[in-house]
Amino acid sequence: ALARLAGPLTWAELDADGRPLREVTAEPERWGDVVLARKELATSYHLAVVTDDALQGVTHVVRGEDLFEATAVHRLLQDLLDLPVPLYRHHGLVMGPDGRKLSKSDQAEGFRALRRAGVGPGDVRAMLGF
Repeated sequence: ALARLAGPLTWAELDADGRPLREVTAEPERWGDVVLARKELATSYHLAVVTDDALQGVTHVVRGEDLFEATAVHRLLQDLLDLPVPLYRHHGLVMGPDGRKLSKSDQAEGFRALRRAGVGPGDVRAMLGF
């Protein structure tokens, strides 16, 4: 219901060189009811990132393409809380040898392990689509 009150929500998606690629229309209603806080957790990822970005004056957000759809919820929160809207770039994910994304939540080793395996900065940029 709040998504309808906010009206049309968009964000600017940048290409790998930081140039405007396209305007994306957010569809936060596709997420249904989003949990913003629980009694055991003061805030959600969604609420935390939009308020942190606003408080820190973030103008450009670069994150993995796995969070592309979450940006619709972030746009809704930015609109409802009257927060500035940064520019966004959603990059490809760095995949491990098993084909799964490297993720702290899965105890992935990270960039240090990639360096030990001989993967250089240019290789990582290529993996991310830059």
